[in-house]
Amino acid sequence: MTTVLLKNIGTLISGDITGPVIPADAVLIENGVIKQVGMADDLAGTPVDTTIDCAGSTVTPGLFDSHCHVVLGDYTPRQQQVGFLESEVHGGITTFISAGEVHLAGRPKDPAGTKALAILAAKSFNAFRPGGAKVVGGAVILEKGLTRADFEEMAHEGVRTVGEIGLGSVKEPEDAAPMVKWAKACGMTVMMHTGGTSIPGSSTVTADMVIQTDPDIVSHINGGPTAIAVDEVRRLITDTDYAIEIVHCGNPKVTIDAAELCVEHDAIDRIIIGNDAPSGTGVVPLGILRVVAHLASCSAITGAQALCMASGNTARVHRLPRGIIAAGKEADLVIMDSPMGSVGDDALSAIEAGDVPAVSMVLVDGAVVVAKSRNTPPPVRKPQVNR
Repeated sequence: MTTVLLKNIGTLISGDITGPVIPADAVLIENGVIKQVGMADDLAGTPVDTTIDCAGSTVTPGLFDSHCHVVLGDYTPRQQQVGFLESEVHGGITTFISAGEVHLAGRPKDPAGTKALAILAAKSFNAFRPGGAKVVGGAVILEKGLTRADFEEMAHEGVRTVGEIGLGSVKEPEDAAPMVKWAKACGMTVMMHTGGTSIPGSSTVTADMVIQTDPDIVSHINGGPTAIAVDEVRRLITDTDYAIEIVHCGNPKVTIDAAELCVEHDAIDRIIIGNDAPSGTGVVPLGILRVVAHLASCSAITGAQALCMASGNTARVHRLPRGIIAAGKEADLVIMDSPMGSVGDDALSAIEAGDVPAVSMVLVDGAVVVAKSRNTPPPVRKPQVNR
């Protein structure tokens, strides 16, 4: 049995947007799972193998990139870059959600090949952790000819998601809706492209098309990269209960328009945050933190709420046992602080001032996978590991 104690936590972010801050200063981890959350005095005397003194820093759940176009391994042919996933871990990302392995050179578009790619990617990423992060890979791209039996087979073999609808040959609601029902019946989470055409072969998707198709997630409501009109954004927020995804590689104005509409209509629990990269915009290792800072500095959303959108909200939508700091959840955690030179005196005030926080340590299943971020500015306070 391996035990780790995080103590002297300045602010503890729960990941639960209904109660973003936990009044506690210590987290006990046992065998990679959170055992107890409370005050250090209450945990005093508990035998531990490793103690991490957070020095007053902020601790959050490991962050999610809810929209990442992985292929196989830690390489993107879209930008011909190696190590892009591991680089995001240095921005606090501990879970990646594939939105479809669309950038694979020679990607098969027949039913057999499409199914094989989804199964291969799901199984490959189940056994491969780039930089220590977890990747939910193998998001099947809908192509004509797929049957209910195909979805049942893919689900049995570990495929958990449908990549954003609109990337494959199935584009119209009348073709996609039956497949969406099959996928949901098999326990899959369904994503749908929204907005203007992103790459050759994809299509423009309106609010009407989304509603008729009935996915779980409105992918990049702020554009990927071109956004739908604000009236359509409003309709998707007010007339549906879908998860509302905001991405870095989108329209910054519509980002705030969508955020303010979600605040107005009490729908912030539906916001999830992704990069939508690699894309023509590039590879963005700090994209999730930049969206968090954008939302918290330019809308009524607080820094703590934005961090929950990037963790617990996404975990809930994808039914994953992490993203929340609570007993029984996987111990994926980020220690962060105000970056040197920021007007903020801690991570939350820095985020609300528009600054990207300094990531000082990242843990996955209770093990340190980043001891010092190479991508964020250095922190004011630095955690210390004692064994």
